[in-house]
Amino acid sequence: MTVADTEQRTRFRTPFRRRNDPAAATAAKRSTRQPKPAKVTDPAAAAGSMTLVEHLRELRNRVFWSVLAILAAAVVGWIYYQPIFDWITAPFTQVIDDAKARGQTVELILTGIADPFTLKVQIALVSGVLIAAPIWLYQLWRFITPGLHRHERRWAVGFVVAATPFFVGGMALAYLTMPHAYAFFLDFTPTGVSNLLDVSTYLNFFIRTELAFGVAFLAPLVAVVLNLASILPGRKMVQWWRAIVVGIVGFAAVATPTTDPGPMALLVLPMLAFTALATGIMLLNDRRRARRRRPQDEWSDDEASPLDLPEH
Repeated sequence: MTVADTEQRTRFRTPFRRRNDPAAATAAKRSTRQPKPAKVTDPAAAAGSMTLVEHLRELRNRVFWSVLAILAAAVVGWIYYQPIFDWITAPFTQVIDDAKARGQTVELILTGIADPFTLKVQIALVSGVLIAAPIWLYQLWRFITPGLHRHERRWAVGFVVAATPFFVGGMALAYLTMPHAYAFFLDFTPTGVSNLLDVSTYLNFFIRTELAFGVAFLAPLVAVVLNLASILPGRKMVQWWRAIVVGIVGFAAVATPTTDPGPMALLVLPMLAFTALATGIMLLNDRRRARRRRPQDEWSDDEASPLDLPEH
């Protein structure tokens, strides 16, 4: 074999691809292609890589859409101002009619030139906050969700779902008991004295009373959440039952200051029932947690565990 034949065979056995081979070109392109970065589907991971400026920008966007929704809903409150005002003053209107039947003068008044306009703006804004509550609550949820773990999100959703009927029920009960509270206070008006109440004062009292009743109905639910977080055991609720009953009765006496036991019982009985139900749930959860706890979980770090030796 000549030297020329050896060089020709060596040239054909080189690993380099042929110039016009499309299959080899495709294989080479695949081998040198950079892998695509994986898409981040976890919002918590995406939020964890955000800088402070990006967090502030996200907060600004959430606040912007919330304020925009409230202003748009406030327009609805502005349009339906009179029906909303009639609904707010309906509990006091009943008291006014009863007072006039007894010869007393009880009226809602405005004392300033700009007070009618201010009152309309105030009612429109409050109505806007209530009407747009699903939107701005959703924006708040979207802002805080990336910082929560999966089980914390489930707890938050469960709390909101359970808290909504409790809060609305408390506000409805406050609306029903307001006429009795107004009548109790107006009974102290001396003979021959007119009772003229500013509308803004009445509106502030109305809002505070509604919120107080709504929050009071959330107390048993908050106790259950603290129990789920292993902060408040159910046996503490059983030990404190006397103080809890006294606290509920005292709150009802302040919230419904009337000699008629009906409105007071209307608040005390549901709160006692909800508290008893919450205590039962807490005790069941403690029992379930005790069954799942292993014996070695109760030992201290410096305590030796017993040896399981085979019996002879």
